[in-house]
Amino acid sequence: MGHHGTAAILTARESQVAERIAWGASQKEVADDLGISRYTVDNTLRKVYDKLHIGKINELSAWWFCTTFGISFDLSPLKRTIGAICLTCLFIGGEMMNDWQFCRYRARRARIEWIVKLRD
Repeated sequence: MGHHGTAAILTARESQVAERIAWGASQKEVADDLGISRYTVDNTLRKVYDKLHIGKINELSAWWFCTTFGISFDLSPLKRTIGAICLTCLFIGGEMMNDWQFCRYRARRARIEWIVKLRD
């Protein structure tokens, strides 16, 4: 991640899309939220990836959170490991507190919507 810096300037629309994707929204949700086509979101996301020299959503999320909250990309391996362990503990703790419903809810919701559409 050494070459991902805040020097990469994103347009206002690219920043809107990047922020929503970084927070975990799907491309369809971003399109609905911003009132644009899903294909526009996809094209904008590709431009963001090209500008930041990244290729994955998790890299975009890491870049967005680090630049937004002023976290350095140049952490030592020990600090990175400690940070990863802390985030993993937070994630697991959150999943345990929610009785593992987060992942199941998202998968079940898609099937329910699909079945309802078939019945109409």
